[in-house]
Amino acid sequence: MRKIILSILGVLLIVASFFIAKSLIANKNKPKPVQAKVVKTVFTDTVQNATIPIIIPANGSLTAKRRVELYAEVQGVFRNGSKLFKPGQRYSAGQTLIRIDAAEYYASVQSAKSNLYNALAAIMPDLRLDFPEVFGKWQNYLNGFDLNKTTPKLPEMTSEKENYFITGRGIVTNYYNVKNLEQRLSKYNINAPFTGILTEALVTEGSLIRSGQKLGEFIDPSIYEMEVALSKTYAGLLKEGEAVVLNNLNGTETYTGTISRVNGSIDATTQTITAYIEVKNEALKEGMYLEAQLDAKQETDAIEIDRNLLLENQQIFVVKDSILDVIDVKPVYFSDTKVVLKTVPNGTVILKRPVPGAYSGMLVKGFEEKQTEESKAKK
Repeated sequence: MRKIILSILGVLLIVASFFIAKSLIANKNKPKPVQAKVVKTVFTDTVQNATIPIIIPANGSLTAKRRVELYAEVQGVFRNGSKLFKPGQRYSAGQTLIRIDAAEYYASVQSAKSNLYNALAAIMPDLRLDFPEVFGKWQNYLNGFDLNKTTPKLPEMTSEKENYFITGRGIVTNYYNVKNLEQRLSKYNINAPFTGILTEALVTEGSLIRSGQKLGEFIDPSIYEMEVALSKTYAGLLKEGEAVVLNNLNGTETYTGTISRVNGSIDATTQTITAYIEVKNEALKEGMYLEAQLDAKQETDAIEIDRNLLLENQQIFVVKDSILDVIDVKPVYFSDTKVVLKTVPNGTVILKRPVPGAYSGMLVKGFEEKQTEESKAKK
């Protein structure tokens, strides 16, 4: 019985081996499936060289073109004025910003002026006798001398004898002492040099002001400047008086400025050159951050494409007979997102958008976005 079972298993194993071998031989002779060629659709554009404006982006904050830091040159108590000395307060040209108590110093000035008047009065009899020809002009000067007004200029001395006589009596010395005191007396009142607004106030009415102390800042809010730093490459392209387009960070407001000044030296550390853009607008405030677009030059026979389309070896992909190829190009300007190229022939079909995994020899199908835009317009 055991021999019969082993014989049957052996026959079954031989039959199964035969069928398996037959199946393997049949599969080996089958032709391999041919993979279908995949043609990838890419967005293309046809080159048409033109004049491309080179626009240099820059940014900076506004500062008032005319600003004054107020400092005290004398000491005294800050007295009340016609307006409160507070930030945001507006003053007209010539209006008093700060009035420091000068009563004590004013008395010393009046004393010096009185001494000058007495000295002049003392020499009048001698002038009448010794210099009758000049007595009249000195008499008129003395008659016009007012202690409550600014001391007038001394009469011009026409002869050497007159000069010796007046100088020897100490008149000239007393006169310049008085003018020196009057000049210092004027520093007790600080007037607005122009119509503007107070942006910083460091003292209040009634406080003691010391000589050399900073009192505040005063600006003209009608005209501002923005300082921008540009690469030294554009040093020769910046010209004074050129118009500049400015906009805020949100892009909601646009202003027009002009290049007022260009620094004559290049920063050795950053290799940049500084330009100053002047702008006028009632909506502007000091400290506002703006972006500028400077028209540097016009590049002829050039095109502008996205930077991610430029390959590392200064080449770009082109489409020739439905096959990708590369050509050499000459970049002349790079911005944050764009690059300006030259030496690309007119009529060349280039990629409009980058293609992942693209390579030279890749089979593609060109598709220009202009076609879809025109079809949408017709609908």
